[in-house]
Amino acid sequence: TTFGLSREWLLADGETFVDGLVLSHPEQLERLRHACPEAESSAVLAGDPCFDRMLAARPYRERFRRALDIRSGQRLVVLNSTWNPEGLFGNGGGRDVLPGLLPRLTAELPADEYRLAAILHPNIWYGHGPGQVRAWLDRARRSGLTLIDPVHAWRQALIAADVVLGDFGAVSYYAAALGLPVMLAAAAQDRLDPDAPLASFVRDAPRLDPRGLLREQVERVLSGHRPLAEPAEFTTSAPGASAALLRRHFYRLMDLPEPEAPALLEPLPLPAYNPPRRTAPLHVWTRVRGTDIVVERSTGRPHRSDGNSHLAVHEDSLDPDSLESADVITREGRPDDPRLGSPEAWTAEVLRRYPRCPVAAYVTGPHTCTVRVRDHGAFRLSAGPGSDADPAAYASSLTAWFATGGRVPPDGITLRVHVAGGVHPVAVESALPGDLTAQP
Repeated sequence: TTFGLSREWLLADGETFVDGLVLSHPEQLERLRHACPEAESSAVLAGDPCFDRMLAARPYRERFRRALDIRSGQRLVVLNSTWNPEGLFGNGGGRDVLPGLLPRLTAELPADEYRLAAILHPNIWYGHGPGQVRAWLDRARRSGLTLIDPVHAWRQALIAADVVLGDFGAVSYYAAALGLPVMLAAAAQDRLDPDAPLASFVRDAPRLDPRGLLREQVERVLSGHRPLAEPAEFTTSAPGASAALLRRHFYRLMDLPEPEAPALLEPLPLPAYNPPRRTAPLHVWTRVRGTDIVVERSTGRPHRSDGNSHLAVHEDSLDPDSLESADVITREGRPDDPRLGSPEAWTAEVLRRYPRCPVAAYVTGPHTCTVRVRDHGAFRLSAGPGSDADPAAYASSLTAWFATGGRVPPDGITLRVHVAGGVHPVAVESALPGDLTAQP
């Protein structure tokens, strides 16, 4: 039976018990006539207030992206799952998709080119409990996955997205209605009314092959995407008008005159700043050509025969043994954090504690970091005009610069860091003038 449109949902003792059944499109009314004609008289065509709020918020896409710390050239990949057992967070229709998919996504998608976020239906959180959900996804969260508030921030994340990997739930359909490329990794069509537009979308939407090369599939759907007309058409028959239509119906039910003021929907709020916190070790591939340095970071080992590679490990790594083999040890925080001391003091302390590690990097803000290189001293790195990459990537570029014989002159140097298809000038200057070779 169709959820919300069948006799079991709409009738009690054979009689309709609802005063108003709100529908977003006439096609739903047609299906209601066939499924439960007794309820047709209570149907009200009033659009979709949820979709209207998203349409109104689309001009703020860049703000929503900055709230998630999406950098220049980065693409936001949003995974979403409905609460059905056959959904992406369930068994995916016979196989456990998500547990195998997430670590491969973080390994195959370079960290500076892609961000991962997950929208899980509220019933998943309530059914299993927030602690259990976070525990199941702990590995992915340490690799940079952001869990989106399932009530207050999922619409903003969808507006910010570049591509959506999902299932047969409403979020995937909303994404397609917004014109986003969508790939389905779980599609239980037997759960859907075959006459519903959602069923048609699920039949035709591109499929994600969890066994195939993920980066190749994501890039293919991005480059070949053509927005679908049907989801936008059938999501609502009254775009932007749901507030007025709903209020008119409510006041009619109360037998009261409508206020003269216009009916308005609450705008989507700007979410809190929520940058990724990657504490899983990152394998970094670099190539140095003059002051131009290409950097690619991921949790998977780079498969390249040219260039160089090193291991960057966050100080809060779950595996303390990884710190013993790290080439770069990182952390982020305020430059005046009394628990850590100054960035210069923290980097010196780290290199004393880990004598095999040549570089320590303290990220002090969205565009700055302090890096201490053993035998060469401490340096402040600052993004130049137009630069917008993760400062930890700048630290890896300086690591590659010194590893290939580069030096920083007394008056500093500007490195050109290549990540996510862009070039980011980064100014490098001594953090302790006159002490370029100070030992930690």
